Amino acid sequence: MKEKHPEAKFIAHPECRPEVLELADHIASTRGMIMYAKNSPAKEFIIGTECGLLHGLHKAAPEKKYYCISEFACCPSMKMVNLEKILLSLEKLQHIITVPYDVRIRAKEALDRMLAVKTR
Repeated sequence: MKEKHPEAKFIAHPECRPEVLELADHIASTRGMIMYAKNSPAKEFIIGTECGLLHGLHKAAPEKKYYCISEFACCPSMKMVNLEKILLSLEKLQHIITVPYDVRIRAKEALDRMLAVKTR
């Protein structure tokens, strides 16, 4: 993608593999990616996260161009989640998810890494 769009800034989500993050011009959460693209003087961006973010980017800065890192960077499970469903689940204590301890520990480490990432 960088060869196809050499002027584009590469924005990556902290959940990307370390070797991908090394190539990024900016690392940020979903919201941080939108704010970076909106406030950046750059006009083109390669997006290293779920392709659904393109809608938010176009909404925030429609005059800029965005390229999804891969057409396969779509998460069907994420498409099923919305604020109403989250609220309902929390109010009714539905859909409680339990995971094995070792999975929980690894997930918490991933969250901690995301929260610790400093933007470039």
